[in-house]
Amino acid sequence: MSEKTTFIATGDSFITRRLPAGGYDGFEIIKNIIESHDVRFNNLEVTAHESEGYPAAFSGGTWAMANPGVLDDLKTYGFNIFNTANNHSCDYCHGGLLATIRNLRERGMLFAGTGATLYEASAPCYLETKNARVALLGICSTIHSADAAGNQSIHMSGRPGLNPLRFNSYYCVKRDDFDMLNRIASNTCMNAQRLMAISNGYENPPAENEMEFGQLKFKCADSYQTHTEPMKKDMERMTRMIEEAKRQADYVLVSVHSHEFAGADRLIPAEFLVLFSHACIDAGADAILGHGPHELRGVELYKEKPIFYSLGNFIFQTETVELQPAEAYENAGMPHDTLVGDYMNKRSNNGTKGYDVQKPIWDSVMASFTASNGRIESIYFYPISLGMGVARGRLGHPRLIKDDVVIQYLSELSKPFGTVINCSNGIGSITL
Repeated sequence: MSEKTTFIATGDSFITRRLPAGGYDGFEIIKNIIESHDVRFNNLEVTAHESEGYPAAFSGGTWAMANPGVLDDLKTYGFNIFNTANNHSCDYCHGGLLATIRNLRERGMLFAGTGATLYEASAPCYLETKNARVALLGICSTIHSADAAGNQSIHMSGRPGLNPLRFNSYYCVKRDDFDMLNRIASNTCMNAQRLMAISNGYENPPAENEMEFGQLKFKCADSYQTHTEPMKKDMERMTRMIEEAKRQADYVLVSVHSHEFAGADRLIPAEFLVLFSHACIDAGADAILGHGPHELRGVELYKEKPIFYSLGNFIFQTETVELQPAEAYENAGMPHDTLVGDYMNKRSNNGTKGYDVQKPIWDSVMASFTASNGRIESIYFYPISLGMGVARGRLGHPRLIKDDVVIQYLSELSKPFGTVINCSNGIGSITL
């Protein structure tokens, strides 16, 4: 395994339009960079089918469905391995999920993170390259409970869905506030159902100096804090799969889709995500490929292995979805016969708020790294722009830019992790 293996990882592809015939201005440059690598990763952020599932009662934001032909376009970009576990995986219930899986398999596209059972969704996929066998596992923390795949048993089949990374949250407050919360809960009877379940033996009572306030968990402490930690059974399942992948492959990649953040700063990854990422590397993962918030987050080197907490967007075309269900319009206070373009105009206040005016949504990077002898040897970042301000029908395609600003921004985000990112001729690098 002394020969080198090259990797390139990109963030979210919320792709809703077909690639123009012959590409677009700047397409060939992006394609050539991607195809110069052995392992070429992307997060598929849409379901790809022709209305083969019912729209879910809840969605990841925009109900994400695209023509299956977009899968061919992602292959044209050069990608050869994909994550499918994200907050849009089940936007069209099990029917849309299974149709997407079928369309991926019919095209011979390797993917991880979703499946007909929890085992399938949790299992690695394997890419054979010239010099190494590479495993990918996919998982998502930003989910509705119904999105999670289920295990099969000797009695029943499993449930289609995604590989879930659930987490526990608790809030630390001082004694006076803790006592006040207890009084409110008692006086309003908001915990009456849970107290009955405890008295009947179905649930355990909270520990001393802990309480539940509705769905929230509080602890009495000396200072105000928020803590999150990965759910034990999800962490154990993932660790077991990583160990299996490490036995069967030369390199193991873990893709994690996570919108959650620490405190009030959306650019800082949540505590549970940091703990999860470290545990994955401890179990044998060689790199953590993060995405989800649609903008960059910092890069950490943990035991000389890269954790990309978010690679931002690669393709972002949310506003050109062709269909949305009635709930989307109801949520916006609009009638059921609303047209998608009108709905998008209202959501963005005609392009004056939301994603339309947030520059970090439209600037990102492609992360390139090289490995040999089981070690990561070099890491580079290619800055890209998705065309903020371009007309809606042409918005969201990635183009390489020679701009130090994006790399400097990523460098600032990475400083809290002790990571130094250098910049030369518009390309970022980390010295290992």
